[in-house]
Amino acid sequence: MDTPCPIARGISAFGDTWSLLILRDALGGATRFDSFRKNLGIAPTVLTKRLAMLTEEGLLERVRYQDNPPRDEYRLTPAGRDLRPILMLIAQWGRTHRPGGDLVRYLDAASGIELEPVAIDRVTGDPIGTRPIRVIIPEAEG
Repeated sequence: MDTPCPIARGISAFGDTWSLLILRDALGGATRFDSFRKNLGIAPTVLTKRLAMLTEEGLLERVRYQDNPPRDEYRLTPAGRDLRPILMLIAQWGRTHRPGGDLVRYLDAASGIELEPVAIDRVTGDPIGTRPIRVIIPEAEG
């Protein structure tokens, strides 16, 4: 994608619901086609297309685990693993703005304390969204 907008570029790589849910499950440890299909209730044709797209985008890699018959699993790449904080922020947004029912909880594995994700600016240490932000759009060449 040839846009200066990093949001558009990111969404083009992983922006539909099924792709995000596949990545969520992969971050939770799923690697095999049947696991994704069972966990998500997704049609096999849709899952095949999404796994191919996520692999092409460099978020998953296809690794052969059995030769006869041929069977592959899908492992997260570093780029795929880097989506964890983004998905955690989406989950927190959903918890805040789409509450109700018994929602999945995310706990720190060592302490058992429930996580409350927030995006922080590394330079100032402030939560993003608490200070005005100015957007600079590059001028088009030509």
